[in-house]
Amino acid sequence: MKSGAFKIAETAFISTETFTQRVFKQWVQNRPMADINRYELTSGRIIMTPPAGWEHAEVEARVIRILGEFVAGHNLGKVFGSSAGYDFPSGDTLEPDASFISQERWAGGPQARRGQFLKVVPSLVVEILSPATARRDRIEKKRIYEANGVEEYWLVDPNRREVMVFHLVGGKYGAGKRVGMREKVRSGVLVGFEVLARSFFA
Repeated sequence: MKSGAFKIAETAFISTETFTQRVFKQWVQNRPMADINRYELTSGRIIMTPPAGWEHAEVEARVIRILGEFVAGHNLGKVFGSSAGYDFPSGDTLEPDASFISQERWAGGPQARRGQFLKVVPSLVVEILSPATARRDRIEKKRIYEANGVEEYWLVDPNRREVMVFHLVGGKYGAGKRVGMREKVRSGVLVGFEVLARSFFA
């Protein structure tokens, strides 16, 4: 990639060139080891987002722990953190903050290969809002997850201390349900799952 091939958008950087998933994968593999930024591919453009900070990481850890304990306890599938990247059928490559893949999707989808992005569409995706990602999480990523058949999408907002839950119905997410601190987050994908929204926050 040529120098100056990124432009600033809020606090993220977006490439001015477009790339395929194959070229993007090669580019990610060849970037410096010291580079700790997150890179995703949206509509052919590489999006670079700097680390969101310890507060974001703490919420992410709580979400993954709570989901992981429930999923493992009921043998429902696999839970991943932000290190897991997904190559979606739409040509986009994203690294959600947390995700769940059901046993059925894991067994029936493309085989996972070590060191490669997953090609299975997750059943549930969680994004934690930050100043650098809020707009993309609410609009662009929501559209991508919807178009690729992610059954449930959660937007966790550490500032407002609330969770927005979207269920895929007829190929659309609809308005979603806002869950406040003292209310319970319930999942249609994880049957029987319910937890107070405040459990995700310190």
